[in-house]
Amino acid sequence: MADPFFENIRLKNTEKERRILSDYATLSSDGLRRRPEREDDLRGSFSRDADRILHSRTYTRYIDKTQVFYLVPHDHITHRVLHVQLVSKISRVIGRTLGLNEDLTEAIALGHDLGHCAYGHDGEDYLSALCLKHGIDRFVHSVQGVRFMDRIEWEGKGMNLTLQVLDGILCHDGESDQLTLTPHRSKTWEDHERELKEKTLKGRHAGLFPMTLEGCVVRLADSISYIGRDIEDAVTIKLIKREEIPKDCIDVLGIDPNKIVATLVNTLVRDLIRNSLDKDFITFSKPISEAFIKLKNFNYKNIYLNPRIKTQSEKIKEIFGFMFESFLKHAEEGRKESRIFKDFLREMNEDYIRNTRPAEKVRDFIAGMTDDYFIYCFKELPSKPEGLTLPEPFGYIIP
Repeated sequence: MADPFFENIRLKNTEKERRILSDYATLSSDGLRRRPEREDDLRGSFSRDADRILHSRTYTRYIDKTQVFYLVPHDHITHRVLHVQLVSKISRVIGRTLGLNEDLTEAIALGHDLGHCAYGHDGEDYLSALCLKHGIDRFVHSVQGVRFMDRIEWEGKGMNLTLQVLDGILCHDGESDQLTLTPHRSKTWEDHERELKEKTLKGRHAGLFPMTLEGCVVRLADSISYIGRDIEDAVTIKLIKREEIPKDCIDVLGIDPNKIVATLVNTLVRDLIRNSLDKDFITFSKPISEAFIKLKNFNYKNIYLNPRIKTQSEKIKEIFGFMFESFLKHAEEGRKESRIFKDFLREMNEDYIRNTRPAEKVRDFIAGMTDDYFIYCFKELPSKPEGLTLPEPFGYIIP
């Protein structure tokens, strides 16, 4: 039975949102769930979602997942958990200033990278190729993030998050160069299922747009948070030098080479707010957009695709293949002593076990691994191929 006291608090908070939020904000009372829930929770729909994400096992595993640089023994290199915290903070600052729903912004930001596997985008590419090889859909981290929340958490029942939050996770695409975003507001659960399939077919750059302005904010905050931070990390490991940052980007974006993150984030956030206030879209000014894309291209050429940070990539790719094949065999043979059973499948409900193909179970298991657990499972597996050894932990620290 609903508790009238807390139901009344929730209704007062809903009315407060109507009074103070922008006309373009998403109200907590508009949250759409697959399954009905009690309405006497004093939290709004999106605050409840943020808490569920924060307390999920999937969120806990952010702590030891690669952001960009892996196998680097340095305490000040960004890991996935810090990136997510930065996206959350930046998103909430922008959303609060624009009068948007801060709870929805936070929930999407906390959940946006839940689907990333070990070793970042490199690991994503290796796992995706293995999925296709074994006759299942390609692996896309945004799709997997939705899958973790909607199909795997809570022993396979899913956490019953709102459509708006799951849509924001699916459509976050921080790698995209689209720096003006307009929400596609009228999405339904049927649209969401269709877009999940579309994203799976087309990969990371499927061209989807979030259904809320809050989701649009998180998508651009994702880019804001990682560009400068990745440059700072690359300088820390001596992959690049501060003076290599393009001078025209420094000038237009107001970057202090000695305070890259703070000055770049400040410029981008202020420009985004200035050009988006009281509008039903999010955008940067043209000069900032052009300079920001140029800086992102600099990162791709000098950091993300730099061969000096790929010295262990082939070995890691081979380990992905060996582990996928090993755990697939274990799943097909029902080997209860295997890690895939002990640490994953034994906690899943009968519906998941019965309706998920063996290769899909392996994908879900490997996708959830942290970098350390990935290596732990590899070391534990017997019958390794000759010559396949652990990746070097100091593989590409630049002297």
